[in-house]
Amino acid sequence: MAAANYPILLILCALTACGFRLAGSETLPAVMARPYLSLKDPYTDFSRELEHQLKSSGATLQLTPAGATATVEVTKDLVQQRTLAVSAKNIPTEYELTYTITFSVQGVDRELLAPQTVSLSKDFSYNETLQLAKEHEADILRQQMARDLVSIALRRLTSLK
Repeated sequence: MAAANYPILLILCALTACGFRLAGSETLPAVMARPYLSLKDPYTDFSRELEHQLKSSGATLQLTPAGATATVEVTKDLVQQRTLAVSAKNIPTEYELTYTITFSVQGVDRELLAPQTVSLSKDFSYNETLQLAKEHEADILRQQMARDLVSIALRRLTSLK
């Protein structure tokens, strides 16, 4: 091994020794090894991201609740847009995008996590001359909020016993 690689190796050893882990690399508990996802709509940004992150964390998603170690039930997956400001011509100039989810976890014989409601909001400006760009910006914000909500949900799932 070249001497130039020693500082990098030393830094990596120090980081792992202190318990450092990359964000999103939490280990799921055994009860989440084979979860069943009960989703209102499997095609929302949150639902798709949750499936992806659970698989990335090592979970084997079940197609039916029969063989599952736990059931993650998403009872609310809602995106709302609200006008915050309008121009003198009564044209919207600023919106608030709110993404709200409610989920719970049921084990084989008991409730593991009571219903949890989490909501995130972001504001964005609007210009009618840039309508396509602003719609794209709203889509990107919604997808980012879904990723953030999944991160919050996964942190709560990793604390299950």
